[in-house]
This record gives sequence, C-alpha cells and structure tokens, in this order.
Amino acid sequence: MTGRLRAYVVDDEAGALKQVVQSLKSTGRVDVVGTATSPETALIEIPERQVDALFLDIHMPEMTGFELLQRLTSSPLVVFVTAFDHHALQAFEAAAVDYLLKPVKRERVERTLERLESRRADPDAAGVQAVLERLARHYHEARAPAYADRISVDLGQQRTQLVETAKITHFVAQGKGTIAVTASGSHLVDRALGKLEERLDPRQFVRIHRSAIVNLAWVGEVRPDLGGRLVVLLKDANHTELQVARDRARAFKERLVL
Repeated sequence: MTGRLRAYVVDDEAGALKQVVQSLKSTGRVDVVGTATSPETALIEIPERQVDALFLDIHMPEMTGFELLQRLTSSPLVVFVTAFDHHALQAFEAAAVDYLLKPVKRERVERTLERLESRRADPDAAGVQAVLERLARHYHEARAPAYADRISVDLGQQRTQLVETAKITHFVAQGKGTIAVTASGSHLVDRALGKLEERLDPRQFVRIHRSAIVNLAWVGEVRPDLGGRLVVLLKDANHTELQVARDRARAFKERLVL
C-alpha cells in the first residue's frame, strides 16, 4: 500500500476533533477523508471511504470507542485518542498501533504517523480484530481500577486530613490546586483538577466544566438558565448552583438519563 494515509477521526467533542484534524493536516502526510462526532455516523462512513487509519476517541456518551470497533465492518489501523495518563494506557499500547494524549501535540502525531506507515504493509497486525482480541485478553487479566475513596486535604500548618469522597459534593479548580467542598466546609487539595479526576470513580463523579467536577449523589435538580445553559442545583444546605459547560452538557444529560 502506497500514497498518503487516508485518515478518519471520531470524537464526540467538536473542539477536540478539530484539534486532531488540524494536527494531522499540518503534517502534510495525511488525507483526512472524514470526521464524525457521532459514532453511528462513523460506522456508516468508515467502510465507504477506504480508511487506512482510524483516530478514535475512547470515552463517548452514545457509544464507547471499543463498542464502535465491535460494530465496525472494515478493519483500518487504530489509533486511540484519549485524556488518560500513560499508566492507564498500557493496555492500549499493546492493542493498537499507537495512542495520542489530549491535547494532541504535532511532534507526537509525527511519531504516530511513522508507526502507521510501518504497519501498512501488514495491516492485520493492528487492524480492528487484532485490537479487540488484545483488549479482550487484557481486560480478562486486569483487575478493576482502584479509585480513591478518600482524599487528602490540607488543614494548614502542615496538617492534613482524609475526607471520604462520598461526602464531597463537588470539586472546583483553584490555581494549581483544587477545592473539595463538603457539607462542613471547603478544603484545599494539593492536586490539579485534571489529575484528581483520574483518581475519582467516573460512575460517581462527572466533569461538568473545565473548572468543576460534581458528585452525582449530591445533584438535586438540573434546570436551564436564562442563557439556555444547564445549571446543577446541589442537595447541600446552601443549595449550591453549578453551571454545566455547553460542550459537556450532552454527556452530562446522558449520565442523568435526561
């Protein structure tokens, strides 16, 4: 197989999808033959467009990237695109041609394209079926991820306290750290919100804004504000209101089955 790589990009967040596409096009080595924010659209278009390489987001509300692969009728080379850290991606390294961490960097894309080119002569080595088989072996052997059930908070004067995550109504970014809010008050966590999110159980905690994570158990009401955005009202004594970012509203509503 020769010529420029024919790539297809799938990501439910339009901004993230655009960034991947721009990074690929900037190399001058790729023809982006299609994009989709909907996995259902991707399932139809990918087999029709003779796709060599699929750049695939993992966590999407309608259908995960893994579920999309299970339903895909063609077998392009697979590159996962994700916000997971390196340790969480060890399985994906073994399963796909490569992975890209969000936000995608140009120099990292160049390395991925080198790997794709080297695999084109033997696509079965990293095609969809091979990816699914390797992922199945990994998840059969792997243990469930260990999420934090307690968070260390700063009490000042070099004192710390462990707070149960179930008692935390929400987290708010503050500088390089994070504020954990409970019914009894606010506490400083010496960890950036993005890093903290990796340690929280996604079944319980949802990122609703680049600067906020909410505990679903404390959500009492969801309503639109005057601008049409969603507002979350918590079941705490102060009836705290938190705004949901527009680009996260759809995923949030999916989680609440709204």
